[in-house]
Amino acid sequence: MRFHPLRRSRPLTSAVAAVVAVAAVLAATLDARPGAAADRIEPVAQVAPVEDDGADCPVPSPPTPSDALLPDPFTKLDGTRVTARSDWRCRRAEIRELAERTVYGQKPAKPASVTGSVSRTGITVNVSDQGRSASFSASVDLPGGTGPFPAVVVYGGFGADTAAIKAAGAAVVNFDPYAVGREGTPRNNKQGAFYSVYGSSSSTGLLMAWAWGVSRIIDVIEQSDGSVLRADATGVTGCSRFGKGAFVAGAFDQRIALTMPVESGSAGAPAFRSVARESGAQPLSSAYGEQPWLGDAFGSYTGNPAQLPVDTHEMVGMVAPRGLFLMENPHVDWLGARSGSVAALGGAEVYKALGAGQNISYWSDVQDGTHCASRSEWRGPLQQSIATFLHGTGSAPGVFRISPRKAGNLAEWRTWQTPVLTDGG
Repeated sequence: MRFHPLRRSRPLTSAVAAVVAVAAVLAATLDARPGAAADRIEPVAQVAPVEDDGADCPVPSPPTPSDALLPDPFTKLDGTRVTARSDWRCRRAEIRELAERTVYGQKPAKPASVTGSVSRTGITVNVSDQGRSASFSASVDLPGGTGPFPAVVVYGGFGADTAAIKAAGAAVVNFDPYAVGREGTPRNNKQGAFYSVYGSSSSTGLLMAWAWGVSRIIDVIEQSDGSVLRADATGVTGCSRFGKGAFVAGAFDQRIALTMPVESGSAGAPAFRSVARESGAQPLSSAYGEQPWLGDAFGSYTGNPAQLPVDTHEMVGMVAPRGLFLMENPHVDWLGARSGSVAALGGAEVYKALGAGQNISYWSDVQDGTHCASRSEWRGPLQQSIATFLHGTGSAPGVFRISPRKAGNLAEWRTWQTPVLTDGG
């Protein structure tokens, strides 16, 4: 059997193949530690020219797992292991498919028609597909200078250090996720631009609907004349529920060069299996029931995450080798920062295997416990990440600062080891 989702319809373009080849040639050998020493210089991550560069990969039917530990991100569904960096493209496609089917719901391929405009103050998006249409907009706040500027899509208008983003020379695109997928709706009557196109009874959860909205904003930026915003330098960030959204957006659109989730909590970056065992963390059943953030199918796993065929360390791996800066708060138990560090450490193994260990950073060692505060500890690596991944200058921070209050131990969560991948196919 094969999965046949709507989005599996685009052949791999020669441009994508070229990106894969370049990335393989440039990739450097990585130190065994996450966030290896600062004297190691590694290539800036290569973004893909398309939303999903593995859309042509065949995905076989998965086995039914039951594993209390984190699944091996390097073992393919046919039971063989990834041996070359070029293998990751189709292994990532398998992870994506499993995550859609069991965690988030499907993210459809680019709609038949996406039009809109980009100005110095705003972006409009108009979508038509399958005889249905919807529109939404986002405001633009430019830094000083003449541009064109890289852009950071900020979910929800709070919890992100927009002053630091603008000071680093990036535009802020203020995205209202509720225009695309509203909270406070029942699962059988979801509302917003995504559901106007794909139906109010869609099994896709809000996090994936919001990610779809970010992708459509990128579509419009790509179609613009490039005088205001650069199409090749987009980041995404948000805090709390919007941190969950930013994490999913970065995992599921390979055009996003830098993903910066803040305090995302359960249903965000923290590993599902670990959340279920972390005292005080928001239970999976609560995260599923609070809002229709997760896809409808996830309801079957809230009491038995061991049966999930994926976990969030593999979604971290989906971002690789692109820039990722995970920020967490260890002072609020509900946010599950210990499980967040488990996912980050597990996903960092994918980065290391791809020769891009410097491109992932994690920081939970903060003094202020206020939820969604702008923290001085994060400002430096945040601006360094923007310089590296959006401006192409300097080197990535590649730092792991895990709070001793909420420190996970990856060794307790895996039996698999990270392979040394070859450059060949």
